[in-house]
Amino acid sequence: MMLLTSGTRGDVEPFAALARYATAQGHRVRLGVPENSGVDLSGVDTVSLDVDFHRLVRTHGLSPWTAVRHFRSEAGPGMRRMFSAAVRETLAFEPDLVLHHPLILTAPAVADALGVPRALAEFVPVATPTQEFPAPGGPTVSKDLGRFNRATYAVPRSGARLFRRDVERACRQLPGGRAASPPAASRATLMGISPQLLPRPADWPARVHLTGSWHPGTGLPAADPAVAEFVRGGPCLVATFGSMAAGDPSARGRTVVDSARAHGLRVLLVTGWGGLALPEDRRGEDVLVVPAAPLDAVLPDAALAVHHGGAGTAHTVARAGIPSVVVPFLVDQPFWGRQLHRLGIAAAPIPRRRLTPETLVPAVGDALARREQARRVGRAIRQEQGLRTALDVLTGL
Repeated sequence: MMLLTSGTRGDVEPFAALARYATAQGHRVRLGVPENSGVDLSGVDTVSLDVDFHRLVRTHGLSPWTAVRHFRSEAGPGMRRMFSAAVRETLAFEPDLVLHHPLILTAPAVADALGVPRALAEFVPVATPTQEFPAPGGPTVSKDLGRFNRATYAVPRSGARLFRRDVERACRQLPGGRAASPPAASRATLMGISPQLLPRPADWPARVHLTGSWHPGTGLPAADPAVAEFVRGGPCLVATFGSMAAGDPSARGRTVVDSARAHGLRVLLVTGWGGLALPEDRRGEDVLVVPAAPLDAVLPDAALAVHHGGAGTAHTVARAGIPSVVVPFLVDQPFWGRQLHRLGIAAAPIPRRRLTPETLVPAVGDALARREQARRVGRAIRQEQGLRTALDVLTGL
């Protein structure tokens, strides 16, 4: 089977986990991935999709005019290369099944050309409409529009039209030089999402499978001994904003440290792609700064987490059984922040522009009061078998 993913670490990690699991079960698997994702891909048969999403997201938070220029100089060419690479690498592999991320817009065409079934993988439910909540990442993500919720899914779908000509150009590599129109529908949609975090909407069709998160469970990297010792040295707040870097990272670091100290907490600052920094005047023995840390290994020993609310991080924090404060930046992050709060395992989300000690100090206190509910949800998530469920669906197509 050919697996094709797009996006940043949170989109690559679950695909890598599924690739390893399916390979261990005797399947021939190849994974097409973006470059420089930061994910450990050892032991996985991978090919590059010729796009670096670290470069594509680095201007988040800048002016609309800068964003337009960035699209022309970076995002547009990057997406074109990705569409073409997905076709080229899938044709070369000749799989018997294609599983793809929603942004791999050429996957339907190449699966049709090969005459093989395909399935869609979603870690944020943006391509499967429901009346129960608005499209995550859309302009109305924080507003329940009731019976009009389904209509909001037209917004993320319309983005594909921006790339229509690029998809057509990439499909010139196909036998016959063009894609079939319209493409065959996907056989299944795999939602790599925990039902503990998102109960299945009643109006999703039967071909949509809420598998649970795609988490390996075993063989995970251990934390650096110094990091592990620090987190276990007393009640600790872990802060990470992943690939989010907009705004003032030093101001955010100062706010996190001051708010943690107000509650007598130590602080592990995981700087990621630059979203957090520690000012000199906030250094101390109760603060440790690292560029990266394996959250699965670190979080179970922490008191709570402050994070951006990306789908992967939201699942990792919830699986660890600790409460959190979500500081959403963009796209689906307000959706996950709201979900975690509704479930009683996070304080109300704080938009990044409103992150101050005046907002974060009470939010940390609120989150700490939710520890027992977080433990219950974490235990339930750790019982899920998302990879096995996903593979069972794929082998049944």
